[in-house]
Amino acid sequence: MAAQLPLNAVRAFLAAARRQSFTLAAVDLHVTHGAISRQVKTLEDFLGVALFERRVRQVRLTAAGQQFLAEAGPALDQVAAAAREVMAQASGRTVRINVRPTFAVRWLIPRLSDFVAQYPGIEPRILTSIAPPNAPDAAYDIAIRRGLENWPDTLGMHPFLEDEALLVGAPRLMRDVSEPAALASLTLLLAKTRRTDWDDWKKHLGIRRLRPKAQILFDHSHFVLQAAIDGLGYTIAPVSLLANDLAEGRLACPLPDLRLPMGRYYYGVHPSASSEALLFSRWLDSQARTFAVPLSLAR
Repeated sequence: MAAQLPLNAVRAFLAAARRQSFTLAAVDLHVTHGAISRQVKTLEDFLGVALFERRVRQVRLTAAGQQFLAEAGPALDQVAAAAREVMAQASGRTVRINVRPTFAVRWLIPRLSDFVAQYPGIEPRILTSIAPPNAPDAAYDIAIRRGLENWPDTLGMHPFLEDEALLVGAPRLMRDVSEPAALASLTLLLAKTRRTDWDDWKKHLGIRRLRPKAQILFDHSHFVLQAAIDGLGYTIAPVSLLANDLAEGRLACPLPDLRLPMGRYYYGVHPSASSEALLFSRWLDSQARTFAVPLSLAR
């Protein structure tokens, strides 16, 4: 049984048990509330017992949960400590990750502490660039981009994040937006690199004639999202760049059912990539499996 034990589920359980909260455990592990809930249910199904009593906005350990926490917690901590000690002794282990700047700031960096905690002997080097992965001077072990265009033929391609775009703004600005027509009295925020998202969103919803009161254009999506957080206006932006700000209440989505489908992300692994890059690719896959926008917090 020990060989088949779902260790990711154990890790999610321990985080939730120590915090007495699925929400706080999700923050600690940089995943969604739903991912924690699913992992705990997987462990309960495996063990054949309930580990938590679910209550409104609260969870509490059952007697079986308390026993499992007391016995499994120290054991897993000891394994993690041993792994960190061994990996920390290795020097010069790096993985170079090539991403666009906004993706680095809004998606990768907020989750990177999880990779560092799991693999303390590996140094992730973030290389930000707006150039395509097939640019002559591009150097990396792993690159992440949206879509399958402009990749070198020699790279092994892997499907990564599925994505879509949502309408968002500061909570105080979005409070009275109950239909798209309300946007006519507000300012639209656009990025030069994503200037068609607004028109694509309107076309998809069949409301092409809707016009904002004014609009402000920025160089990058990161600046647009910061301006939205600061209450300057609203924007249409990818969930991949929004999820943390929605989850932590910096942005609100007043119309969560009105979504614009977007192309998915892929990552490419260089043919000469080291074992460190392969470990990072597995970590990316695990992050993609748990990635979802918490729409209960987005409303």
